[in-house]
Amino acid sequence: MTIFSHLTQFRTSANSLLSEFEPLTLIVAPILSLLIAGFLQSVITTVQENGLKSSLIASFMYLIKLVPGVRSYLDAEKQKVVDKMQSGNKSKRDGWRTELPATGLGSRVIDMMKEEKAKDVAWQGKCSGTVYIGGAESEGHFSLINEACSMFAHTNPLHLDVFQSVVHYEAEVVAMTAALLGSKEKASGGQVCGNMTSGGTESILLAVKSSRDYMRTKKGIKKPEMIVPVSAHSAYDKACQYFNIKLWRVPVNSEFQADVKAIRRYINKNTILIVGSAPGFPHGIIDPIEELGQLATSSGVCFHVDLCLGGFVLPFARKLGYPIPPFDFSVQGVTSISVDVHKYGLAPKGTSTVLYRNHEIRKHQFVAVTEWSGGLYVSPTIAGSRPGGLSAGAWAAMMSLGEEGYLENTRQIMEATKKIQEGIKGIPEVYVVGKPDMTIVAFASNIVDIFEVNDLMSSKGWHLSPLQRPNSLHICVTLQHVSVVDDFLKDLQESVRTVKENPGPINGGLAPIYGAAGRMPDRVMVQELLVNFMDSAY
Repeated sequence: MTIFSHLTQFRTSANSLLSEFEPLTLIVAPILSLLIAGFLQSVITTVQENGLKSSLIASFMYLIKLVPGVRSYLDAEKQKVVDKMQSGNKSKRDGWRTELPATGLGSRVIDMMKEEKAKDVAWQGKCSGTVYIGGAESEGHFSLINEACSMFAHTNPLHLDVFQSVVHYEAEVVAMTAALLGSKEKASGGQVCGNMTSGGTESILLAVKSSRDYMRTKKGIKKPEMIVPVSAHSAYDKACQYFNIKLWRVPVNSEFQADVKAIRRYINKNTILIVGSAPGFPHGIIDPIEELGQLATSSGVCFHVDLCLGGFVLPFARKLGYPIPPFDFSVQGVTSISVDVHKYGLAPKGTSTVLYRNHEIRKHQFVAVTEWSGGLYVSPTIAGSRPGGLSAGAWAAMMSLGEEGYLENTRQIMEATKKIQEGIKGIPEVYVVGKPDMTIVAFASNIVDIFEVNDLMSSKGWHLSPLQRPNSLHICVTLQHVSVVDDFLKDLQESVRTVKENPGPINGGLAPIYGAAGRMPDRVMVQELLVNFMDSAY
């Protein structure tokens, strides 16, 4: 029997079977099946991404919000929380200018700015991170970088042929930073390159974008995914939202480090990038960079190391004898690194670098336009025009301090960090989270509400960083803290004792909000709170 005969017989049998159904059923059934299959696929994908519990809660809250009046009630309650988070900032906007003055104020504007600046919070020695330079604003290193920035405030590195000086400064900042991170070592390959950016977030965004496009060229990946530990910076979430990349956040291990085995389980044919931090922002702990590098190499994926905090500390801490594990381009598998110069590099705010192992990867960072009527255009970073004064300020900071200056700074802040860590261990009601490798000390409590402790510390002028999972606080130690370590420990001990003896939120404190946010199962609502807070801040 021929193939044609088989097909004729199959057609006859199929028509005979289908003749028992109504034509409308034959049309509707396949369409309905496709819709059901699509719905089930969506449900399965959502559960895989968010977990069964979170998916059920999100679905429940979605249905609840459909009930008339519920959404408006929830919106009103959210606004109350936002107003409390603003701590009265909203009312201060009443006097903000909304139009240009009819007549310019000339130099008098400087006096107005001085008056406004005087209203800022007293941050000297009291803020976690934030300001990394020691001393007063009007003298020393502050004065030096301010003068350098003002000299080049009118410049723009976009115009390479005009402002050759700031282009020169930028190139040297990148090269000097790369040298700190293994570019001179044989293992790096000798092609490390990079650019200056506006901050750690832009450096991370560019590294992610470059990795995405590089892996698309190398492997043809069109549905990119990346894997980061839950301790990795939130800039990776931003990058994935901007660049349409699927993000997998993986739990850390018992030491609060990236869990290499867990990350390995998430790697698939669409993986473009894995991430490690040196150290992670929450707890100051260095991820196992060597193991992650081996995983990246064996899996054929890119590997980014976030050195935004550690880039200008770890190289010097190692020279001072601290047991710092490998973290830079000397580690095989590392394809990109982000390093903030405006943190421990003591450069003006708005200066960071993104570095790549070679030019082949870095080329995917650039945007080149050939068909614009305005001419040929190419830009290395997200911004087109950029403030050349910041590049000049960064160069001035690095050149003025030199290796000896950074070594001395690192010695001071590492010693201050150790003293704070030991002091916290001496307070029975709190404990240090993990084993900090650098200048961040996170601490939590199983006895008192740590967020109530934070409110009391805030009332004493301290500005610490609240963390979650576990609920905790951290202090990022800078040169501003070197002379006030004893004051910090004294105030912390008093605050802990007060909360233990008189538990309960203080009037005007944010402990109830932090606590409620941590317990709130509907994370979408927490996200909406944050968005509303930001929307009402400006």
